[in-house]
Amino acid sequence: MRKYGLVGYPLGHSFSKKYFTEKFLRENITACVYNNYPLETLDHFTDLIKSDEELVGLNITIPYKSEIIRFVDDLDAEAEEIGAVNVLKIKRQHGKFRILGYNSDVTGIRDTIIPVMSKNVTSALILGTGGSSRAVSHVLKKIGLSVLLVSREKKPGTIAYSDLTSGIIADSLLIVNTTPLGMFPKIEGLPPIDYTRLTKDHILFDLVYNPELTLFLKLGIAQGCATLSGLKMLHSQAEKAWEIWNRD
Repeated sequence: MRKYGLVGYPLGHSFSKKYFTEKFLRENITACVYNNYPLETLDHFTDLIKSDEELVGLNITIPYKSEIIRFVDDLDAEAEEIGAVNVLKIKRQHGKFRILGYNSDVTGIRDTIIPVMSKNVTSALILGTGGSSRAVSHVLKKIGLSVLLVSREKKPGTIAYSDLTSGIIADSLLIVNTTPLGMFPKIEGLPPIDYTRLTKDHILFDLVYNPELTLFLKLGIAQGCATLSGLKMLHSQAEKAWEIWNRD
């Protein structure tokens, strides 16, 4: 049996187990199982790896995409550049193991954003500064966009929500929510921006996929914005993770 799973906390919002379980059935992939591993801290992460020799691959989600790097033996160059990991491949031999770290979020982000980009979009706002934010920033900079990070508190390289002006919002035609605000079960949450400043020229992308249509996206739709849910990204990054786990 080959075992895979998801590490993060909490995991009640996650579709990953459902996605991979259905994938195994649909594609007749046998002797594989995908489990959730909700860890309140990473203090016992190594114990998890040691406890089950059939565990060969993990996805990493909020809030551990950056913290998990300290457990990685070999870090993929792109994941190292981003400073965040969401895929672990566990190589086992003679009772020992090595952990390889990758970032499949970049694939999911590219696959979601690139098809809807236009020449008018030159600047982006990224709401949040966690591991997912780093992956989004990496992708957007690679395709030539100017990026501004927004968080609750102002810090080097990041402005606070209170610093957002109507001009900044008007100029930033792509706005990406990388925070868990609006995620199930707290679906009433949303980033504190002035939604009345949004126009039909704006694109809103929410990495939250449960619910598929968040309040952030609903308010964008009300202003005529194009919107992207996190569901396509979820599927794309999951397939990339599967590719990583199954290549030599």
